[in-house]
Amino acid sequence: MKRIAILGSTGSIGRQTVEIIAHYPDRFQVVALTAGRNTHLLAQQAEELKPELVVVDDPDSARELRGMLSNNIDVMAGTEGLLAAAAHPQAELVVVAVVGARGILPTLAAIDAGKDIGLANKESLVAAGELVMAKAKEQHVRILPIDSEHSAVFQCLQGQDPAHLAKIILTASGGPFRTYTREQLELVTPKEALRHPNWDMGAKITIDSATLMNKGLEVIEAHWLFGLPYEQIQVLVHPQSIVHSLVELVDGSVLAQLGPADMRLPIQFALTFPERWPAPWPRLSLADVGSLTFAKPDVELFPCLALAYGAGKEGGTMPAVLNAANEEAVAAFLQEKIAFLDIPRVIAKVLDKHNNKGRPTIDEILAADRWARTSAQHIMEQPQFKG
Repeated sequence: MKRIAILGSTGSIGRQTVEIIAHYPDRFQVVALTAGRNTHLLAQQAEELKPELVVVDDPDSARELRGMLSNNIDVMAGTEGLLAAAAHPQAELVVVAVVGARGILPTLAAIDAGKDIGLANKESLVAAGELVMAKAKEQHVRILPIDSEHSAVFQCLQGQDPAHLAKIILTASGGPFRTYTREQLELVTPKEALRHPNWDMGAKITIDSATLMNKGLEVIEAHWLFGLPYEQIQVLVHPQSIVHSLVELVDGSVLAQLGPADMRLPIQFALTFPERWPAPWPRLSLADVGSLTFAKPDVELFPCLALAYGAGKEGGTMPAVLNAANEEAVAAFLQEKIAFLDIPRVIAKVLDKHNNKGRPTIDEILAADRWARTSAQHIMEQPQFKG
C-alpha cells in the first residue's frame, strides 16, 4: 500500500491522479488532498478517498468545506495547510500538481521531509531547479516527472548509463496555431487558444502550449532533471502527439517513447515506479494513426520558446522572472486585456528590465517572482497594451 498526498487534486492532473488511484483501491492510500476554492469537488474526493487532511486556499472555503465533510478529516487553509500536506508524516509520494510558482515551496517542503515527488509543477524546476535538485540529492529523494515529455525521456533512460546520453529531443504538438500567419495570430481569441488539438489540460497550460512557452519551460525542466546543457536539448514540432519525446545516445541510437495523448499514462508510471501495472486506458494503434511528422519550431512566430532558452542559459533569477511574467501575461490574455502576441512582448520587456542574480536563495527567487509580476502589470498598463 503506497501512501500519497495530492497537491492540486481538483485540477486536470489532480483529477486524473484520483481516477488512477480509484482504479487501484487496494494499492494506494491517500493521506492528504489540497485544492484552491473548488470545495464541492474536493469534498467529493475526500468522501471517496478518506484522507486525514484536506487543504483549501482561504479560511472562507475551509469553513464551507468543514460543513461538507466527516468530522474525522482535518481541514486547513492557505500556505500553512499546503506545506503541512506536502510534508504529511504518512505520505511516501507527494504529487505536486498545483499550477504556477505557488508549487515551489511545497515541493521543497516535501523534499525536506524526505518524500518522493511526482512532479507535474513545471515552475518548481523552472524557477528553483538548482535548489530543488540539490535538496533532492541531499535527501536521497526521487523526482519522478509527470509531464508526458519528461516522463518519456525518463522512461527511455531506464537501464541506460547516464554518461551515454548525448541529446534530448522534446516534442511539441505546436498547439492550435502552428499553421497560422502573424496576421492571423494577432487576432486570435482566448476561446480559440483554449481549443488544444490533442490534450485536455488546464487553461494556463493550454495557452502556454499555444505560445510554445510550455515547451520552453519544459526545456528548462529537462536541463535540471537530466543534467544536459541547453545546447543538447532540442525541440521538434510533432502534431500527432504520439512520440512524447526521444533521447539520442552517444553512438547515434535514438530511443523514443510512444503512446496515445493520455496523461494517465505518465501519471500512473510516476505513481507505480519502478513497477508497471496493467491499466484499462486506451492503447495506441499506429495503423490508425497512419503517419508521424516532425518539423522545426518557428521561433520568429512563436518567440516564447527562444525567450525560455535565453533565460535558461542565463540562469540565476532569470527563469523565475520569465515564468512569473508569463503567468501574468497569460492571465491578462485570458481576461482579454492584451492580445495573443502581446504575451511574448510583455515577457521580453520584463526580462530586459531585470537585474539578474546568480545562484539565488529561495528568498531571492521569490522576490524576483514578485518583482516580475509587478513589472509585468505596470508594462501591461501602458497605452500600447490597451484595447
